[in-house]
Amino acid sequence: MAKKAKVHEIVKYPDPVLAKRGETITVFDDKLKTLVEEMFESMYAAQGIGLAAPQIGISQRLTVIDVSFKKNPDDKVVLINPEIISETGKERAEEGCLSIPDIYGDVDRAARVTVRATDLEGNLFEREATELLARAFQHEIDHLHGKLFIDYLSFLKRRGVMARWEDLKEKYPGQRRVLSPTPVTADGNDGGEKR
Repeated sequence: MAKKAKVHEIVKYPDPVLAKRGETITVFDDKLKTLVEEMFESMYAAQGIGLAAPQIGISQRLTVIDVSFKKNPDDKVVLINPEIISETGKERAEEGCLSIPDIYGDVDRAARVTVRATDLEGNLFEREATELLARAFQHEIDHLHGKLFIDYLSFLKRRGVMARWEDLKEKYPGQRRVLSPTPVTADGNDGGEKR
């Protein structure tokens, strides 16, 4: 059987790595491809549709997105060193973040964006997006610039959200949120290959 990709712990707010600009990726090798596989697995384990490398404690300009959540393999997107090169329109919608679980807020974002990024082979490409994909691109790219969705909230809303987070974070002890891809039974069997 194929080996399952590692599931990384999700870094929680206010870990300093979340406020730091990620480093530019310059090496496109098998190690990077493995990291991308692990990021997708970690994102799915956390029930997310996007994950940036800083959210697993790696300060690099890398994000993975799947707005279909495994329903359509063509929806899997890998953005390396991405930048938004154009944006138009404006939409407000509720957002959450794997690094601040159970906290949500309405955020204004561009309705349509074009992103320039590098793929796993080191080739530049551009991709236009609207709706949920455009929102996911902007949210995840913000992570690579050390910015979180809560940074867009008004002072009063942010204060309320942070008070709620103070109450909730006891559910997530430590600075990292531990995940597992599938439940493990008492006999140690996860329904897949034996350990």
